[in-house]
Amino acid sequence: MHFAVILRITGVLLMLFSIAMLVPVAVALFYGEDTAGPFLAAFAITFGAGAVLRFSRRRSEAELRSREGFLITVLFYVGLGLFGALPMYFAPSLAHTFTDAAFESLSGLTTTGATVLSGLDDLPRSILFYRQLLQWLGGMGIIVLAVAVLPMLGVGGMQLYRAESPGPVKDTKLTPRITETARALWLIYCSLTLACALAYWAAGMSLFDAVCHAFSTVAIGGFSTHDASLGYFASGWIESVAIVFMILSGINFGLHFLAWRRPTLYFTDREVRTYLSALVFVAMVVVFSLLQNPDATANPVRDGIFQAVSITTTTGFTTANFSLWPSFVPFLLLFAAFAGGCAGSTAGGIKMMRVLLVSRQGLREIRRLIHPNGVFPVKLGREVIPDRVLDGIWGFFAAYVTIFLAMVCLVLAISGLDFVSAFSAVGACLNNLGPGLGSVALNYADLTAPTKWLLVLAMLLGRLEIFTLLVLLTPAYWRS
Repeated sequence: MHFAVILRITGVLLMLFSIAMLVPVAVALFYGEDTAGPFLAAFAITFGAGAVLRFSRRRSEAELRSREGFLITVLFYVGLGLFGALPMYFAPSLAHTFTDAAFESLSGLTTTGATVLSGLDDLPRSILFYRQLLQWLGGMGIIVLAVAVLPMLGVGGMQLYRAESPGPVKDTKLTPRITETARALWLIYCSLTLACALAYWAAGMSLFDAVCHAFSTVAIGGFSTHDASLGYFASGWIESVAIVFMILSGINFGLHFLAWRRPTLYFTDREVRTYLSALVFVAMVVVFSLLQNPDATANPVRDGIFQAVSITTTTGFTTANFSLWPSFVPFLLLFAAFAGGCAGSTAGGIKMMRVLLVSRQGLREIRRLIHPNGVFPVKLGREVIPDRVLDGIWGFFAAYVTIFLAMVCLVLAISGLDFVSAFSAVGACLNNLGPGLGSVALNYADLTAPTKWLLVLAMLLGRLEIFTLLVLLTPAYWRS
């Protein structure tokens, strides 16, 4: 294990992230707010800590391997979340404990969108902008951005990209060099963000709200600058913009890159077709149920479609308190979030590719019962999926379900929450969704400190897709 390389890279990444804390300073100065101090103090601490890590060790020429990539990824997300909490901890207008500040920071970074804040409409704009910026940076993954810089430091970045990039197939490079891959992904990401902000602005948002909500929409994060989320605007045009960009952001960004020249790929990709079919199905069921219960909401079709897309893609925007909707609808939406978006997107959840392959594996087992001697390969189109990939997906499912159930039991044991609240809190955080049901439908402020830290762990497990974090707990990982 090359700890000198690990500490040096972690320090560089912290120094890079500290620069993001200067952007809210400009926002504070522009709006005449007195919140520049906390951000400057946080910048100094974060940059200083990164510099200490960067220059405390002599330069090492050791090759960066996958095992170092896993540790750097976890260290950076944890470190970034903790250092990213400093501005909110220092801000006098919030009066947070460090637990609350860290919960809010890591919720933003992991694009979960669970919040302990209320009274958002009255908070300083610099604080609101910072929350949205955290989600935007965490959406594609700051490490993917950093690998465009690391080659200049003499360190290869492919291992970091594989460790952080979500999805069951992580070795596919869009371009021959990882630096070009990172730049291509960020070009698409920034282009979508700009288009989303302009669309929100044209639909009636202020420029500030448009930029902030574009950050959280493309990141599939769900933070808003208003307590009522997008319901604050009561605009069908704004909700339509959100639906379009939530759907686009839930599609594999690698596919966006390839479809730039061949748009037909969107219609031939089987994961995208499964993803869109799931959205349509959930929306139809939700709308039908709301139409049967007209007292649930004044706009059953509009609210039903919006919440179906928002929750299924794990964005977490709301136009109505869907936890109060009748019958099975809230649970249908919560379980839809377990599937989430496509692999390689900014969405959370298990990912549609895994759901698709597990369903095909299940159909294969049924056919084997009928024809015991038959050979039935699992295919996507004409491509045969290797058994190694299928075994990995089944292992992921087993780990996901086991961790979910274990965390629900732990939350029930230490928090005093009812079952529905505990179940939805863990599900919302593990799937990087945000809003839950019951007592966590609006925010997570009333939870105990140990419960919040446990949910923070769930957020990290969900964002890093479990194995990136679990592998660090195995003795074999630490053997040289």
